[in-house]
Amino acid sequence: MVQQYRDDTDTQQVDETRSLRRAEHDSDSRPAGHVDSRPAGHVDEDQDTRPLHRANVRTSAATEVDPAYRGFKGGSAFFGWLVAVGLIALLTGIVGAIAAAVDYATTIDWNAAESDAGTIGIASGAILLLILAVAYYNGGYVAGRLARFDGARQGFGVWLIGFLVTVVVAAIAALAGSQYDVLDRVDLPSVPITNETLTTGGVIAVVAAVVVTLLAALIGGKAGQRYHRRIDTSGD
Repeated sequence: MVQQYRDDTDTQQVDETRSLRRAEHDSDSRPAGHVDSRPAGHVDEDQDTRPLHRANVRTSAATEVDPAYRGFKGGSAFFGWLVAVGLIALLTGIVGAIAAAVDYATTIDWNAAESDAGTIGIASGAILLLILAVAYYNGGYVAGRLARFDGARQGFGVWLIGFLVTVVVAAIAALAGSQYDVLDRVDLPSVPITNETLTTGGVIAVVAAVVVTLLAALIGGKAGQRYHRRIDTSGD
């Protein structure tokens, strides 16, 4: 009820503005001493009496946003990355349990994928890529919803945080020893970059994981932004 009253008020203000402009134009174009003989309530044929639809009011209000609210938002990207990591761990556990229940020949395990990325089975590799895509899509979506604007940038931020965390942890493990590989200890996913994976198959697996997660995060971020855009342009 309050929203409808506000929308009606906006429409009424627009109509009054148009009427005032029309009256000023008529007064300027008439000679001095002219008496208006038109009956009360007369409307000129060329006068635009259509009310401005409230969807146009909302759209214009949404587009005129302070630039401070736009751009990359680190907080949104961080929480989106947390969602992606949580989903990866959850989906990996579910898929692994299903594979064990049906006595699947290949175990769905991130450590196995990292240590043997060059020879991992096609089916297992496809499942792992699907898990990454779903997780990073949802992470990008959450970031886009939280930030509201520039969804693609928020999705890219989700992917960038995940990539940087993986690189930093891998560098620490390489310099200080495998006991500092946090991702390996908690069985969280990371980009499989090891000496054993520097083969043709391993490089393809790494590139596929990077590209799939990046595209999924970008698409998810745009989808999260479109949610707010639908609200801004809704006429209800």
